[in-house]
Amino acid sequence: MTPLPDKNDRSVLVVDDEPSVREIVSRGLGLHGYECAAAAASREALALMEGRAPAVVISDINMPGESGFWLLDRIKERWRDTAVIMLTAIDETQSAVTCLTQGADDYIVKPINIKELALSVGKAIEKRRLVIENKEYQHNLELLVEERTNDLRKALQQLKHSYDMTLQALVTALDARERETGNHSQRVSMYSVVLAKEMGLSAARIQDLSTGALLHDIGKLGIPDSILLKPGDLTEEEWRLMRRHPEIGRDILKDIDFLEPAVGVVLNHHEHWDGSGYPSGLKGEGIPQGARIFLVVDAFDTITTDRPYRAAMTFDEACEELRRCRGSQFDPGAIDHFLRVPEATWREIRRFTLGG
Repeated sequence: MTPLPDKNDRSVLVVDDEPSVREIVSRGLGLHGYECAAAAASREALALMEGRAPAVVISDINMPGESGFWLLDRIKERWRDTAVIMLTAIDETQSAVTCLTQGADDYIVKPINIKELALSVGKAIEKRRLVIENKEYQHNLELLVEERTNDLRKALQQLKHSYDMTLQALVTALDARERETGNHSQRVSMYSVVLAKEMGLSAARIQDLSTGALLHDIGKLGIPDSILLKPGDLTEEEWRLMRRHPEIGRDILKDIDFLEPAVGVVLNHHEHWDGSGYPSGLKGEGIPQGARIFLVVDAFDTITTDRPYRAAMTFDEACEELRRCRGSQFDPGAIDHFLRVPEATWREIRRFTLGG
């Protein structure tokens, strides 16, 4: 960022083709505490300003070569913080007024009254000081905002990290309680992300789906171990209780702001495309898309994982099973997109989550 000029600068550049005017003005303002330099023409003045731009330029309007108007325009293009006071003859008053519209701070009519000129210079320098102070304030405010924004960003990153670690710990505990091995929840979350990307979901919706997939079975915290871990078939009453876990999961998450977007998956991950699922018997596109995506990858993971009551299916067998249930249990579009994903992608996720 370009450094701001010195707000206490009292330097003055006098530009006039008459040596006597340059001498009188420079000596007179010097007595008022100003540091003066002089130039006989507009281009000479610009050359001096390239080395050091003064706080104030006092310029005659009519000079040989480029006029004071020309010089004023160049100063306002290059050195906007330099104040400009124009010197004019009595019959050039209208021209001087025109200068004000082009950015001059004041004009003085010749013959010059040094006290009047010193007063005009003092006002111009004070105005300049206030403008620079305001810029300093804005600059410092921007730095403060940037600093606070960075602090907030770091705090949010730390908070998100804490959320992520909390979720991972909770999911690990859930899988352990259900005696689920192989990081099932983490794996179906990763599967969900791959399928959602294939289907063109936005980054925000993918994040919500990923969280919902991780927590899809959180409602099983409310299911007694005698039912959840029962080795044999469940009775009708036990199934009725087991089927309440999506609603229990919804009730757990609905009042937690950062987890509320995951509720759609948690509540509806057992709904079927043909309406035969639970808890609400939703049908077709009435089922949230995230839940429809999750249902496909959850089924895929289930049938490609060894269970106490059966061996895992091969990838080809799993795909054939998904095709068989396309349009009944599963969203046809989600199945079609799933089958477009290379087998190697699914295998790599499985290898990663199994640590092999």
